[in-house]
Amino acid sequence: MAKKILFIVGDYVEDYEIMVPFQALAAVGHTVSAVCPNKKAGEFIRTAVHDFEGDQTYSEKPGHNFTLNGSFDAIKVEEFDALVIPGGRAPEYLRLNEKVLQMVRHFAKTNKPIAAICHGAQLLAAADVLSGKSCSAYPACAPEVTKAGGTYASIEVTEATVDGNLVTAPAWPAHPQWIAKFLGVLGTKITH
Repeated sequence: MAKKILFIVGDYVEDYEIMVPFQALAAVGHTVSAVCPNKKAGEFIRTAVHDFEGDQTYSEKPGHNFTLNGSFDAIKVEEFDALVIPGGRAPEYLRLNEKVLQMVRHFAKTNKPIAAICHGAQLLAAADVLSGKSCSAYPACAPEVTKAGGTYASIEVTEATVDGNLVTAPAWPAHPQWIAKFLGVLGTKITH
């Protein structure tokens, strides 16, 4: 059965971490809605491409403009079955928005599936929904996961982890595992 999946995003979200799961989840028949505070359907956000090129941290390059298909102020989280939180720089400032935090708390309290990748853990930590949970993220976010009462899952950049309704991964190279595990938590069956 198709699910309604909410993406909470903002300017300078990581390009691959919004584009790939948004398109993949839609391709398998789910209804996906991407919203951003202070923006409406039809408006766009800018993305950034984070790459791993041997430096001490990721590099950043301009990405694409991503057109939102939902209006933030009109969203009723109760109507959604699951939440996706992409990484990039957006979670850094989205966590300052109380309505965003309330939305994240709704999915955690109702035990609906949540998929977060990379810096998406910053929103989970700020919403105070990581206590007792195992959570992966970009390694620089490990202190935030542990300070929020979670256990940081130190896994390879190509891996993902599941703890109940929570599916997390360090960065976009984990997409095959992260998306597959999220589909499993959603109950999506793909037959060959």
